[in-house]
Amino acid sequence: MKTKKLLVVQVAALGYDFLATNADPVCDDLAFEPMDTIFPALTCPVQASFRTALPPGAHGMTANGIWDERYARVRFWEQASGLVEGDRIWKNWRQAGGTTALLFWQQILGESVDMVLSPAPIHKHHGGMIQDCYGQPPDLYNRLCHNLGRPFQLARYWGPLASPASSQWIAEATCRVLAGGADAPGLCLTYLPALDYDLQRYGTRDPRSLKALNAAMAQLTLLRQAARANGYEMVVFGDYAIGDCAAGAVLPNRLLREAGLFEVREVRGRAYPDFYRSRAVALVDHEVAHVHVRDSADIERTVAALKGHPGIGRILQGEALAAIGLAHPRAGQLVLEATAGYWFAYPWWEKPREAPNYAGHVDIHNKPGYDPCELFWGWPPGTVGQNPSRIRGSHGRIGSTRRAAWASTCLERKPTTLLDLANEVRKWLGKE
Repeated sequence: MKTKKLLVVQVAALGYDFLATNADPVCDDLAFEPMDTIFPALTCPVQASFRTALPPGAHGMTANGIWDERYARVRFWEQASGLVEGDRIWKNWRQAGGTTALLFWQQILGESVDMVLSPAPIHKHHGGMIQDCYGQPPDLYNRLCHNLGRPFQLARYWGPLASPASSQWIAEATCRVLAGGADAPGLCLTYLPALDYDLQRYGTRDPRSLKALNAAMAQLTLLRQAARANGYEMVVFGDYAIGDCAAGAVLPNRLLREAGLFEVREVRGRAYPDFYRSRAVALVDHEVAHVHVRDSADIERTVAALKGHPGIGRILQGEALAAIGLAHPRAGQLVLEATAGYWFAYPWWEKPREAPNYAGHVDIHNKPGYDPCELFWGWPPGTVGQNPSRIRGSHGRIGSTRRAAWASTCLERKPTTLLDLANEVRKWLGKE
């Protein structure tokens, strides 16, 4: 195999229309063009689809979270690579002797590659946590911290303090990896998360979102310079486009509770979910919700509880899920798509005092749904927000106004979809 190097950069929320409207869609020698992404347009499904060139129904990451029927619980942001089914697009590349690095992508722990870096804090028994990153080789993270002069700050990666500083550290660390000489990987996939934060907080028209876009483009320029200096070609793509959602949030679990399908357990006045008795549970994820119905006899009753409610658009099931490449045992028996301007929030309670203790904290593992309110401070001080009306941007839907942006310095054929892009990268890696 002829020696070649490729840097792949996935930029969260880099939508083509947002980019073209607010900035020059050219960054250095990277000229951005639009492409259709996959449904649901969510981080984990998109990244898994790129890694495998398969739709979610084939690779199994149907959302950012998974309903585990055996344990009767929702598990969000699990990182084991075995959750992603299917051959990787770099399989032949590695078999031919090429080396591969995965930096800050989702579901990469245990992946059969040469270099891995992912946030992996240690939660202390009596509260608090030790900030750390999982690295392979084991000394990778410590070496990068030493070279950069600072550690990765998890608080800048998610929560009320989340900011472009997280992407800046990742970009600088990636530059160091590319400059690693004989230890540098031939294929490096990295992730810039921060543009997504202010777009969710403020929507697509707020000056703070435009500032975040400028920061992302500056980080791409830094990476392009490092790639050129170290002999790398480059592919950049966005996973989804943010849509404005000023109409507000829909709460499917509250609707299911009102219909007697979602059960709670009261503990000291707080309403905790009782997944063992619940007949239907909605795993909410931005503009998409997977509704898991225990008994098929309850499907019609569940549809009746949800259908026609403002903000709930399509209710997909059966053959409709197969037709869009989303039929998989991990998918809900029903999949909801929000109508334009709305998104799905996880709460099931009516009164604030009923909220579980974790509702006011950054807790991405206990909440049975993605919670963008964690991007805001709440009250009392030290807590996070619990007001869904503050959220101004969301994603998950696809369509002509929700195209993602992509650019390349090396691909011969222009892809029109995310799966096309993945296949073009696989072909490029396999060429002599």
